[in-house]
Amino acid sequence: MLNSQIKIDYKSPEPQDYIDLRLAGSLSSKSWEGAKVGLENSLFSVSLWEQDSLVGFGRIIGDKGTVYQIVDVVVDPAYQGNGLGKKIMNELVSYLE
Repeated sequence: MLNSQIKIDYKSPEPQDYIDLRLAGSLSSKSWEGAKVGLENSLFSVSLWEQDSLVGFGRIIGDKGTVYQIVDVVVDPAYQGNGLGKKIMNELVSYLE
């Protein structure tokens, strides 16, 4: 269940916030420049925030026609087990539908 202090945003985070969350969630690192370009070219993003901290993220990339891919779904380990990953996935799937 989404904690009332967790806010959802449909914009991509700043590159450094994205990189930091990836590392916290045991995903590979990305360069700042690569993260900036990739985030700017996302078709749809879901960011979960607790105050000024990015605690969850996921996005959709694709060609805007026939190919779409859900990528970068990650939740900070301190927030896992609270349904945040499900919330991100539900938002992403709803966009695709």
